[in-house]
Amino acid sequence: MSFESVKKIAAEFAIDRAVNYVSQNPAQNIMTLMDFAERVANRPDHKDNINKLKEHFMNNPLIFEQARRVVKNPKMLKKFMINWVANNQLAGKNVREENAAKLGVSVPSLILIDPTSACNLRCDGCWAGEYKTTDSLEPELLDRIFREAKELGIYWIVLSGGEPFAYKPLLDVVADHPDLVFMAYTNGTLIDEKTADRLADLANFSPAFSLEGWREQTDARRGNGVFDKVMRSMDLLSERGVFFGVSVTATRDNVDTLFSEQYIDFLVEKGVLYEWCFHYIPIGRNPNTELMLTPAQRAWLAYRVPELRREKPIMIADFWNDGEATRGCIAGGRMYFHINAQGDVEPCAFVHFAADNIKNKSLKEVLQNPLFKSFQKRQPFNDNHLLPCPIIDNPLALREIVKESKARGTHQGAAEVLEGQVAAHLDQVSAQWKEKADKIKADKEQAKEPAHA
Repeated sequence: MSFESVKKIAAEFAIDRAVNYVSQNPAQNIMTLMDFAERVANRPDHKDNINKLKEHFMNNPLIFEQARRVVKNPKMLKKFMINWVANNQLAGKNVREENAAKLGVSVPSLILIDPTSACNLRCDGCWAGEYKTTDSLEPELLDRIFREAKELGIYWIVLSGGEPFAYKPLLDVVADHPDLVFMAYTNGTLIDEKTADRLADLANFSPAFSLEGWREQTDARRGNGVFDKVMRSMDLLSERGVFFGVSVTATRDNVDTLFSEQYIDFLVEKGVLYEWCFHYIPIGRNPNTELMLTPAQRAWLAYRVPELRREKPIMIADFWNDGEATRGCIAGGRMYFHINAQGDVEPCAFVHFAADNIKNKSLKEVLQNPLFKSFQKRQPFNDNHLLPCPIIDNPLALREIVKESKARGTHQGAAEVLEGQVAAHLDQVSAQWKEKADKIKADKEQAKEPAHA
């Protein structure tokens, strides 16, 4: 047995004991456990991360309420702790760094994959709406990608589409990889009791349900009755202790609702553990620039989300305004990338260009494609991390990247973000947002400065 195997077994044993310990009294035992973890951590960056986490817990007492919610399902908590914390964040980080040094490019911590582009809904403005609905990845190909990912130190797989649960072999493929942690963006309409039972048994798969707000707003975009079907799916998972979250797309019309106290309280009551916030991007089916957040709304969101994190027992991530936490854009293979159902390897879910395909190359090979290299040498795209995105914040950068790498659009109309009316609007909005973002950054820096006598 290798030394790495022994370490892995020891880590799994320690996590099993730790989860049992924390489950008895989360508020008291979490801090004791983190003190111990900080003492035994053998890397300076691990010690630093644990210390930051301790400070975050001490400054945010609602974290303990979140902990009480997740310890209700020790089986799933153990699986996620082993697969995501031990495999992906600790042991996997070392392997990724070693491979990155050999390959000369970043090795990300997660992969977003579309098993199929088929979907049972036809949502207005869907970001994936222009992909061919007949595309699908063979189960054997998915299995190969997952195995190669683990060899590179990647243990976190996020699924999208299309609708992941429309892909019939999905949970069978997941079952073959119990050491990975899976999350899926789903419309939530295809989860029945049998599927919920299977998810509870697997214990390493967390669905994130797409919502647009309340019933009227969700059904207006997704179809009559969809909201109620999502609520039913949430109830099925809650009954079985399956962890789940939501995915919301903030638009000019719904951002106030999505981040109202009433709506967040509703999500918490339903059992939602986390919320991913996407800003509307004018791509895919019928791109509509009028749905984009105004600079004023985005500025409000930059303050509102941190406020909700302090007040509500739910984890909220805003992929655009949280650029400070990630030090800029996470796409292009830096921290993640996207494989669509045709096998095209894209920088992210919203940049529909590719210079390589996973069907005829290994994961190591596609990570070195010229599109990703062009991305990574420019990251961060802006010194102000409130402007992380090459689509809506730094549109000139995306045009340069596509031209330099000679990447091709992965569907008809993909180039609309580079030229024409959509591109002109992105130039205008990004310039307006830059003014506000620079002021927000200056205000935050000034607030950190010590007061002078």
